[in-house]
Amino acid sequence: MIRKPDQMRSELREKMRGGEGIVNVIHLLNKEDFAARIRLCGRLVIPPGASIGMHQHDGEDEIYIIEKGAGMLDDGKTNTPVAAGDAILTGRGDSHSIRNSGTDDLVILAVIISY
Repeated sequence: MIRKPDQMRSELREKMRGGEGIVNVIHLLNKEDFAARIRLCGRLVIPPGASIGMHQHDGEDEIYIIEKGAGMLDDGKTNTPVAAGDAILTGRGDSHSIRNSGTDDLVILAVIISY
């Protein structure tokens, strides 16, 4: 299957998970496209100053791959700077939030896998 950019659904989420600003969620593939239990396969575009609020991943893993920009990831214990090239895994009941702390869009490839 090949999905071209003009075939991808995009949605703007205001105050996503209790965060600040508006996040553009571009659905690269839909959960119905997979045989595996994938809840999300998308690109998240977070403008400067915007964020995704703290949320828990119980019964699922979420992978973030930072494609562009810089941000701060809060895992409930520490705040860690993240930047292009970083890979982040959250799951097993853990929580996280992320904020764009840079001056350019923070672009993240995100995949959520349920188990």
